[in-house]
This record gives sequence, structure tokens and C-alpha cells, in this order.
Amino acid sequence: MAKIGLFDLEKHFSFYGAYHSNPVNIFIHMLFVWPILFTSSVILYFTPTLVHVSLPNNLVLNYGFLFTVIYAGFYVCLDVKAGSLAGLMCFVCWVFGSFLAQHLGFSLAWKVVLAAQLFCWTGQFIGHGVFEKRAPALLDNLTQAFLMAPFFVLLEALQMAFGYEPYPGFHARVKAKVDANIKEWKESKQKKKL
Repeated sequence: MAKIGLFDLEKHFSFYGAYHSNPVNIFIHMLFVWPILFTSSVILYFTPTLVHVSLPNNLVLNYGFLFTVIYAGFYVCLDVKAGSLAGLMCFVCWVFGSFLAQHLGFSLAWKVVLAAQLFCWTGQFIGHGVFEKRAPALLDNLTQAFLMAPFFVLLEALQMAFGYEPYPGFHARVKAKVDANIKEWKESKQKKKL
């Protein structure tokens, strides 16, 4: 069943889909979005501890953990099945990002993170400029771009691989909204040329 407001997956996914309709651009995002989240977890390991609790393997409850909980919880609220998988993937990124950060130390970790982030973001911008021929969604909705992108690429992969839908008719309704949004954008772009 469709939800409303902040948890309206259909609305969010159709917004995202309107900026990601080219198959090459979709593939590029599938390759680069989760590494961006992972490397963010690496650098967030070095943020201050929020709660002092003894955890195994020197894991700390810091801002990396806080963002992980927010992302995972939000994804589960959007769709319990796919959201649970996305939430698990977020926690895996946090745990292994923490291990990598411990291993590298800050003086090397920030350089690795910077290089990976630049590479992944450049790939996505190329995907938009060369293949999608449309500016990235983050220019219109920064929060959605950062919070929603990992879930969207996972949901896209689940749909492609297994035909997964959060509820019956989801993809048909989203496709209709995406097509309408793209048509409106193209008409607006055409008017600006005149």
C-alpha cells in the first residue's frame, strides 16, 4: 500500500527515476552509489564518540553509527522487505568501513576516501552529462540525493534481477509518473530554447 509524505516511496522513486532513465546512467549509479556510502562510513569513523559503550573490534557509536541507524530505519519505513536488506547493507558498510578506517588510520584514510569519492562522483556526473543528458537530482533535491540514492539503486537492482515490487502495480505507477515528468522536463527545456 502506498504511503504518504516523507515515506511515500512511489513519489520518491518517480522523482529519482525521472533523473535516471538511461540504462547506462542507471548502471553507473549501481556501481558508484554504495561505494560512496561505504567510504563515507570510513571517514565518519573518525568523528567523536556519542555514547561510550564497549563494543567488539573497537567499533564506536559515533556519527557514522548515527547516520547508519537513520538510513537503515528510514529504508525500513519505506519498504519493510527491501528496506531491511538496505538497512543490513548500511550496517555492513558501517562495520567494514570502521575496520578499514582502523587499519588505515586517519592520515591515509582521508586520502583513500577522497580519491574514491572523487572517482565515484565523477562517474555519476559523466553518467548524467553524457548518457542521461540531464542534471543530477541532487541539484533539485539534495536530501533525496544523499539519503535516498542507496535505497533506490538497491530497489532498482531487485526489480531488474527478481521483478521485485514493494506492492503490486508499484513499477507501473512509477513508470507512468517518470514518463510524465520527463515529458514535462523536455517541454520546459524546449520552451527555454525558443
